[in-house]
Amino acid sequence: MPRINRTALVTILAACAVAASAQTATSQTEMSVSATVNSSPVAYVYVSNLANVSTGVSQINGYAAAPNGSLTPIPGSPFPDNVGPIAVNGKWLFGANPYPGPQAPSVIQSFAIAPNGALTFRDSITTALSGGSIVSIYLDHTGSSLYGDYYTTNNDYLGYSIDQSTGQLTYVSDLADGPPHNSPVSFIGNNQFAYSSSCYGTIPGIYGVQRASDGALTNLNINPPFPPYPPMSYFCPWLAAADPTNHLAIAMQPYNNGPVGPYQLATYTVDSFGNLTTASTPATMPKVLVGDVIDYKMSPDGKYLAVGGYTGLQIFHFNGANPITPFTGLLTTNQVNQVFWDNANHLYAISPAGKLYVFGGTASGVAQAPGSPYSIPNAQYLIVLPKTQLTMTGAH
Repeated sequence: MPRINRTALVTILAACAVAASAQTATSQTEMSVSATVNSSPVAYVYVSNLANVSTGVSQINGYAAAPNGSLTPIPGSPFPDNVGPIAVNGKWLFGANPYPGPQAPSVIQSFAIAPNGALTFRDSITTALSGGSIVSIYLDHTGSSLYGDYYTTNNDYLGYSIDQSTGQLTYVSDLADGPPHNSPVSFIGNNQFAYSSSCYGTIPGIYGVQRASDGALTNLNINPPFPPYPPMSYFCPWLAAADPTNHLAIAMQPYNNGPVGPYQLATYTVDSFGNLTTASTPATMPKVLVGDVIDYKMSPDGKYLAVGGYTGLQIFHFNGANPITPFTGLLTTNQVNQVFWDNANHLYAISPAGKLYVFGGTASGVAQAPGSPYSIPNAQYLIVLPKTQLTMTGAH
């Protein structure tokens, strides 16, 4: 169904149950990762969860990921910090308070990341908005700008600059009355243009923003084309995922007074002015097996697209401007609400089952990493910091 109720997304971005019995073998030459464990982690993984249901207080669980994908708790984890949406760059983790009261403003906190992944609170900033909540936060590719999607009757993209020496955030811009999104934008390789899509009220829209040198966002004046519609229907899009150059994947569902088919995956190319073009057609757009799409992310090398939805998790080959092609079948039939990659071909996913799962490449295909799944009751949000990004850079 089209994404017509984003409030529900705030409560469903939780931990992912990915059943080993549902795994599907894939190409033997793809996604190879190390099968050995050593003392040097390839990533730090953080999951915020509701620690006390009655009081609504959350905390942050941190893990170090070994080369084979197995996870070890970071010293001090779980960290008793009341945040929901989280984001990281190489030096700082940022977290927004999960559910402020009806008239309470949202607060974004900054935490220093130690070399072993441990977190220490450093600073906080209060938004000038109230009556809503921040439903997602994320960074540009340089890790110097932080953005928060503020959900209310108007919808806003909030922008902040980051002092890398103190973690302090400084307000830069508010792109108010934006598209009816609650959908974070995805930056293409030039870090200047970013895109997303939605179908609020069954009105389809693909939209873009432009980032200025100070990090401020403004709307792009574009009119992106849609692939030809199937007979007696139109496409309802949701989100976007950019590769490292100038291509996008956009999930779309044929719709006519209700869904008339599964989501399909279109590809777009961005020109130097931020305009979008597509050669996708219903015949070349692969159909997903995950039901209604909730989240999807591009691997850092732009070769794979992980798609999570109400009925599972699936990985696709991403081929730039060429059609997307399936890589795996369903890796699980459990609902998957959020996915992230590291730089070692590990895929992390969370779902309402209260568990964190890790997948990696093996000689025989894609499989769960040793120790997966990890139990995190009432998990809410996930973020991954690849170890190669412990210098100042963005993580998305």
